[in-house]
Amino acid sequence: MEAINPELLRGSLELMVLSTLFGGKKYGYLIQSTLWESSREVIEIKAGTLYPILHKLEKEGWVKSQWENDTGRRRKWYELTTSGKKQLRTRANEWRQYVECLRRVLGSLGEMSPQLA
Repeated sequence: MEAINPELLRGSLELMVLSTLFGGKKYGYLIQSTLWESSREVIEIKAGTLYPILHKLEKEGWVKSQWENDTGRRRKWYELTTSGKKQLRTRANEWRQYVECLRRVLGSLGEMSPQLA
């Protein structure tokens, strides 16, 4: 599949990270690999993009973090707060409405002619 335009991703990466954490706490690389796998290898988020998002979500109070050594390696684990779960529900509903709106608008294109493809 072709790479997704970064401008389209910009507005949804926070939602994707929150969604990934809904399944339980994860450390950075695990968040990256979960997004990669769940997106069927379309969303490849780099550490330089992920960690500022995690820090912002933590500052907002939607994610909390804790350093742990459980795996034999010191890692910072992130998990959703109650406020983060509420924010995830709100944003997911907004995106569902937006996607449905796009479907209606793009539906008027029908089968695109070869000139437009």
